[in-house]
Order: sequence, then structure tokens, then C-alpha cells
Amino acid sequence: MTFQPNPGDGIVVNGTAYTVGQHPAAPGVAYAQAGRQGIVYQLIPVNGELHEAKALKVFFPKFRIPAMVYQSEHMGNYREIPGLQVSSREVLTPERNGDLIAEYPDLLYAVIMPWIHGCTWFDVISDQRNLGRSESLMLAKALAAIGSSMEQRGLAHCDLSAPNVMLPFFSEVKLPEGAAAVELVDVEQMYSPKMDRPDVLLAGSPGYAAHRTVHSGLWSAYADRFAGAVIIAEMLGWSDPAIVNRAWGESYFDQHEMQTPCERYFLLKKSLGQRWGTRISDLFGRAWDSQDLSSCPTFGEWLIALSSVSEEEVVEEAPAAAATAAAAAQEDDSDESGSERSREVPADIMASLGIEPGTREVNDNVVGRLFHQARDLEKAGNLSGALEIFRSAYHFVKKDSPLEVELAAAIQGLEEQLRPAEESSNKGIKALLSSRKFMLSTAAAIVILAGSAITVNQILAEKAESRQMDAQRLAEQQAQEKEEAARKQEEESRKQQEEAAKKEAEAKKAEEERLKAEEAKKAEEAELARKEQEKSELQAKYEKQAKYEAYLASLEEKKKKQALQEKYDNQAKYEAYLAQLEEKKKRQAQEEAAAKAEAERQARARAAQQAQAAQLQKQRSQNVVELVALYNKAYNAQVAGNKDRAKNAAREFIALYNKDKSYYKTVGKMSSRLNNLQQFISDDSHWIPKL
Repeated sequence: MTFQPNPGDGIVVNGTAYTVGQHPAAPGVAYAQAGRQGIVYQLIPVNGELHEAKALKVFFPKFRIPAMVYQSEHMGNYREIPGLQVSSREVLTPERNGDLIAEYPDLLYAVIMPWIHGCTWFDVISDQRNLGRSESLMLAKALAAIGSSMEQRGLAHCDLSAPNVMLPFFSEVKLPEGAAAVELVDVEQMYSPKMDRPDVLLAGSPGYAAHRTVHSGLWSAYADRFAGAVIIAEMLGWSDPAIVNRAWGESYFDQHEMQTPCERYFLLKKSLGQRWGTRISDLFGRAWDSQDLSSCPTFGEWLIALSSVSEEEVVEEAPAAAATAAAAAQEDDSDESGSERSREVPADIMASLGIEPGTREVNDNVVGRLFHQARDLEKAGNLSGALEIFRSAYHFVKKDSPLEVELAAAIQGLEEQLRPAEESSNKGIKALLSSRKFMLSTAAAIVILAGSAITVNQILAEKAESRQMDAQRLAEQQAQEKEEAARKQEEESRKQQEEAAKKEAEAKKAEEERLKAEEAKKAEEAELARKEQEKSELQAKYEKQAKYEAYLASLEEKKKKQALQEKYDNQAKYEAYLAQLEEKKKRQAQEEAAAKAEAERQARARAAQQAQAAQLQKQRSQNVVELVALYNKAYNAQVAGNKDRAKNAAREFIALYNKDKSYYKTVGKMSSRLNNLQQFISDDSHWIPKL
């Protein structure tokens, strides 16, 4: 029997009675959440508080793995880590829960664990819910603290994403004191050096998986670093309405944008720098530009940086040179009669960049990076950003060089696209290049590029330090191996001595047993001789008796022959009668076998029909749940103002409904839901009621 409970159904697990919870958005439907590996049902204890509810995770057949028992026992050691409450797990096994599994085979190796109240980070992003500064900082610090505690124990979640980050902080259920603000769920893929590698590895979730590792699967101690950096950046950015409004959808980034110089990345990094400081934005930049997961910042680095930020403090993003440039850029740069000095970048800023005053020449690598960055922005459609970077590069190229001509043409082309023709004709390139505002912004751009080079050096230094630590660990490991070899040699010598003593004792024992065997053999030979004599005496008696019995037998034989002849005649007649009866029984047995085969065929046909009917009923029940979910999805999308998403959900509802409309007409309010969604598709001003 499949496990498809209804709200209020009772179930006893390990001696505790529970009732199945009701979904808050779908009355009459069990509170269930489907995931990659199975379905999670809410179980409310009959004698207990609501915050003591449990989650029963029923795995799909592919993921019902006996090793889950060992994995859950090992994970139980981490239940005290804040944020890993779901590590307190019990697996339903045939030994402990045989009767329950016999009734519901789907519960084989199912897991019961604490139910985490509250919404997910996925819900916050999907609803475009703005957070306060203190809320953002608190959630980010909580997630960093969880990741830091796990890293210190060599653990990694391996599927860190918005749906797997729960926020009990926003729960409407009153929780006990000391409850964590953030909890991680779906921990079946957790990495630990003491656990075996899973048979099936997940490749991360869209919007959070680094594109350089997404195809190879995630299962290492570094698996959470990139996804954790993205989620922490999202949590901090969600206090900025501009970031919330630019979200891709179910995550801030589209998966195709991961680790690319996209507009969302620059916008989020700028917001982090302005609102939380350059230290935070630099950590996010390190993760975004990393070539592998081990190069990403640790959660400990995030926690230190976040702990130094005040809830009320608003820090500035730019360094001193860029701040000076930004302040000076506010001055009036339209004075055509100004001196030549007003059109040049200040000497102190030029010197800090390694540029000789009075020249326009810089390192070719800097100009090349500016040029390629502008081309990338132009391809992405950010024409204004590309124009500013082209101008920055143009100011520092050699005069009359081919690159100057190419940059001038690019600047003119972008100006014609961004401004009317009349305005373009009145303002030449020289006027743009001679403005004090432009020169100072150019210097600030190069300062930022120089800062990225420092970051690269820091990464290289960290890698060198990592290699040194690896060498030290290797030396320690070799010393341990030598010590282990000496210990094994000593153990082998001791075993050899024990073996020699054991062999000597066995030799003595074997000699004693040999002597006992010889004595036993002599006694046996004497007994055989006595028995042989008795046997010969008896044989003589038997022969005499045999002769007498042979005489009596001959007399008896004559009488028997006559009686036997009569018996044989009667036996022949009787056997002929029995043969007739046997033939009759065979015919009856054949007729009965044919009738039995026909009955069995009819029984199998009825069983097949019943199984088909049960399968149809199961599919219909699943489709009813999906129809209710699609209707609620359309309703929530309309409430959120996303009509396109609401229409898509409505169309999916109608398509599924039409597959078996004759049945769905009889189910609850399905006809009313269909009518409302059809009206909404034809007229998007129609308001979908909440059913």
C-alpha cells in the first residue's frame, strides 16, 4: 500500500503517536513538500507542542539506500551545531519498524527528523521581500557562522541553495529560546571525511553553482564556499531595493550569468561596497573570480568581516584617491577658458598610478583590459558604461597610434547611439577628453583595476601558503607512516614469538594425543579378536538352523505355490478393474485442471483491472495535489504582480485538467478553479479568488 496520507491521519513511529498536518495554502491536502530525492510530510505529535513537529521524508525508490542508516547515525554527532537541527535523524528500518513498513512499503529507509518552521530564502527572493539592514546583517552572519562551524569539522552541505536555507527567524510559530535564525535542510548529500561518497552526486542548484564545477558534481570540503558567498551577498543586498528589483526570478543571478562580468554582478558588488564596505565587496569579488572552490573565501573570513560591520553604520565604498576624484568631479568642468592645469589629472593621483605627469602613456596591459572590458559591456547592451571605459582608455593611449584611431571611432559610434545627431555634432572628442571630470573618473577606474591586481596577488600568496601547509602536512603524514611501520614491525615480532610458543604447545598436545590413539588402537584390536571368536561360534549354530529351516521351507513352498496361483488370477482381474478406475480419474483430473486454469486466468484479469484502477486513482490523487498547487501558484503570482507567471501557471492547470476533465469535475472546487483561471487568461484584470 502506497503512503498517501490525508490531513489528520494518525501514524505511530518508534512508539510516538503523530497526526499528519494540513497544508496552510491548500485545505484538505496533507502538508507535503516535494524535493529532488523525495517528499517531506509534516507530523504533529499528539501529545506535544507545535514547535516539536517532525518531518517524515519519504524517498523515491532510487534514493532508498540502506547505507542511510550509517549516514544518519554519523550525522547525529552534528545535531548540536547551530543550523544543523535536521542532523537529529531516525531511519525507519525493517528491524525496528517492520510492521509499519509492511503496511506502507514506501516508508522503507524513510527518515524522521525535526520540522523546521518558517519560510525559505527562496520564498524571500520569489516574493521580492525587502529586508531591513539589521535583518540582512543578522541572516548573513547566521549563515556564515553555520558554514564556519561546518568547515572547522571538515563538513560541507554540497547543495547549498535558496530552497535549502530555512529562516526560522520569520516563523509565525513560537519557537523555544536559543533557536537558530537560519537552518539548513536537505542534508543527504553532506560531505564528511568519515562518510562514503554518494552513488549519485548533485551538480548544484541554478543561480548558486559555479559554472566551472557545475558539470563535475559537488562533494568536497570546499563545496559550499561559492554558493555560500552568493547567498550571503544576496542576504546583504536584499536591504537595497535596487538589488531586489533587479533579481532574475527565483534567485538573484541567472545560471548563465554565473562568474561572468554581467550587469547584475557589478550592481550587487557596488551595492555591497557602498552599504557594507569594501571588505565585504572584495570577499564577494574573490569568490566570483575564483578558478576553483578552494580559492573562494572561507566562511570564517565572511564571519570576521560581517562581525566588524555595525547595524547602523553606513560605510563608503571608494578608497581615498577615488573619493577625491568623485568629489572633484562635482566641480564645474564647463569652463573652456580655464588653464591647462584644470584639464589634467592631478599630479598626486597620476603618481599613485605610476604615470609620469605631463604624459598620456600607461602600461599597455591596463589599456588592453579597459578595452576588453568596454567591449564586454557593449555586447551586454550597457552602452553608457562601455562609453565611459572607452573614454578612460582613449585618454592614456599614444597619440596617432592605431589604437587611438580605433578608440576614437568606438567613442563616436557610441555617442551617436546614445545622443541625438545635433548634440553629437556640437561636442567633439577633444572637449570630452579635456574635461577635469573625465580625467578624474579615468584615474578612479585605473585605481580600481590596480586594486584587482592586488587581489590577484593576495590569491597567489594564499595559494603559496596553502602549498606550504600541504607540504607540512605531507611531512607529518610521512613521519606518522614511519612510526606506524615501526609499531607494525614490533607487533609482527611479538606475534612471531607468540606463534612459536603456540606451535610448541600444539606439538606437545599432538604427542599426547598420538600416545592415547595407540592405546585406543590396541584395545580396539583385542575387542575385535573377541568378537571374531564369538562370531565363528554363532556361525556354526546359524548353519545348523538354516538346514532345518530349509526343509520346512520346502514343505511350505509347495502349499504357497498353489495358493499363489489362485491369488495371481484374482489379482489380474482386480488390476484390470483398477486400470479402468485410474483412466476415469485421469479424465476427471484433466477436466478439473482445465477449469482451475480458466479460474486463475479470470482472477489474474480481475487483479490486473484492480491494479490499473488503483494506479489511475493514485495518478488522479497526485494530479489533484498538483492542480491545487498550480492554482495557488497562479494566485500568489497575481498577488505579487507577476501576471505572466500567473498565466503560465493557469495554462499548466488547464492543460492538466483537460487530460481527465470528467473526473476533476467531481473533485472539490476544481470546476470553480478552472472557471476562474479561464476568466483570468481571457481577461487578466479578473482577480483570482483564494480557494
